[in-house]
Amino acid sequence: MTFQELQPKVTQITLHTSLSRDEKLLNICQLLSESIPYYNWVGFYFANHDSKTLHLGPYVGAETDHIVIPFGKGICGQVAESNTNFVVPDVSAQDNYIACSFTVKSEIVVPLFVDGKNIGQIDIDSHVVNPFTAKDERFLEFVCAEIANLY
Repeated sequence: MTFQELQPKVTQITLHTSLSRDEKLLNICQLLSESIPYYNWVGFYFANHDSKTLHLGPYVGAETDHIVIPFGKGICGQVAESNTNFVVPDVSAQDNYIACSFTVKSEIVVPLFVDGKNIGQIDIDSHVVNPFTAKDERFLEFVCAEIANLY
């Protein structure tokens, strides 16, 4: 399924009135994981700005020990500080990478803004080296913009 075909499906999930916010986020994770072959782990982390930590939200994929991530640590922690997308074509080439699994080869993280504040991010791991393109970034920015409407 193309990103263009997925966009209305994401919007439809966010507009579903009988689902909680976490159920909507989980459904989006499932949709992306099932629709894009190289999206092998899809999840959300949410910021606690007081403690400067990220906290794992809904996700699909392999279980992770990374429930809480300090700002600045790993790819997600760096995005919490930089407020910019981070695409890692090959995680083995990153010094500040938190290894989740030996199967993870690449990662993309896109921040989620509400009223100009970075409240979290979508994090995607792939078992393929260098699969993410600018199209993935634009699509995930769209996803985050749709999710921002839930807050």
